[in-house]
Amino acid sequence: MSYAQCYGGHQFGMWAGQLGDGRAITLGEVLNSKGERWELQLKGAGRTPYSRFADGLAVLRSSIREFLCSETMHCLGIPTTRALCLLTTGQNVTRDMFYDGNPKEEPGAIVCRVSQSFLRFGSYQIHASRGKEDLDIVRKLADYAIKHHFPHIESMDRSDSLSFKTGDEDDSVVDLTSNKYAAWIVEIAERTATLVARWQGVGFTHGVLNTDNMSILGQTIDYGPFGFLDAFDPSYTPNTTDLPGRRYCFANQPDIGLWNIAQFSKTLAVAQLINQKEANYAMERYGDKFMDEYQAIMSKKLGLTKYNKEVISKLLNNMSVDKVDYTNFFRLLANVKANPNTPENELLKPLKAVLLDIGKERKEAWIKWMRSYIQEVGGSEVSDEERKARMDSVNPKYILRNYLCQSAIDAAEQGDFSEVNNLIRLMKRPYEEQPGMEKYARLPPAWAYRPGVCMLSCSS
Repeated sequence: MSYAQCYGGHQFGMWAGQLGDGRAITLGEVLNSKGERWELQLKGAGRTPYSRFADGLAVLRSSIREFLCSETMHCLGIPTTRALCLLTTGQNVTRDMFYDGNPKEEPGAIVCRVSQSFLRFGSYQIHASRGKEDLDIVRKLADYAIKHHFPHIESMDRSDSLSFKTGDEDDSVVDLTSNKYAAWIVEIAERTATLVARWQGVGFTHGVLNTDNMSILGQTIDYGPFGFLDAFDPSYTPNTTDLPGRRYCFANQPDIGLWNIAQFSKTLAVAQLINQKEANYAMERYGDKFMDEYQAIMSKKLGLTKYNKEVISKLLNNMSVDKVDYTNFFRLLANVKANPNTPENELLKPLKAVLLDIGKERKEAWIKWMRSYIQEVGGSEVSDEERKARMDSVNPKYILRNYLCQSAIDAAEQGDFSEVNNLIRLMKRPYEEQPGMEKYARLPPAWAYRPGVCMLSCSS
């Protein structure tokens, strides 16, 4: 029996009550040859009991974006829901993309997306918010998730020695083997922290990190107004609705992930599944896990054998000041030779394609940084060739830039899906050079910065 999921959530930091799912219908679950459980869900197939005043439909534009980006993220090695197929409906759908009073008709489409579960933080929050009559549903949903998606938690026993000091003043201990729900929230916190660290590594900005868009599996879910960084800008948000406060901008994502874990922890506490010390420990683990993962990722991106805060912080500051392309910079950095005797006028040659229009003062800042970088990588026993190979394996050559997406959408709306297929093939191997495809790694053209290409609204 097909069904739509009921969930609520915090939107932009405020509890919004019941939200959906207003346009996603689960067809059912299948077990594959590996015994893995996969849920098949149609997005945009029509109204559900939770559609409220909406039509439950989706347009081709947003459907292509979800289809392309979920597959791109998978091939980048980032946990995500997947897109099984995309089809057009043959019917037009009316949408006001920018909420500016200018709606227009667009081609309708449906994505069949798959995941081992589409449960999100908001799936639990909605029932906790309704008080005593629904609190048992929170426990049942937690039991279901642990049984099917975290079965190792149920098999834990005290011999696993999963007891930890919380860091509180009273030096108390949290024993994860005595409460499966505490072990569960800690694992969700760690998975979420790992996910956000990986987003930061490739320059991905989700755009709408409401609690109803947070997967309990630590997957990227609900691709709306997402965007990959072009020029490095920590305050970048691809969501027009987020522009006033930039709550969900690139630099804020780690803190928002923690905030969302805090809300989920409160939900489990309200249902009396965990206590406050266990909730605090989950948040503590989020912070520790994020820093461990982020430092490891950034070290690998620079080809460093150990984390160097000064080198990395100064680099990101320089990139922000000069609006350096995030993806192309790290790819080119792999070409730098660890030769301390490199003449000053040749130090920046490997980066000339991304260090554009910098004056004398900024050039000196980059030369200073480059010398410190060469000194750092030169201190290891890794050869230039091996370092380049390692860096190329973690720094993608190709990402799904918004202008590439828009070009594919424009053609598809005219019935030509060749560019959608080109991008799917390209993004299957984002870390490889792929001769003949170099144009897809170019900096965005001027037209890419018009409204509707790099910025989208929440419901697009």
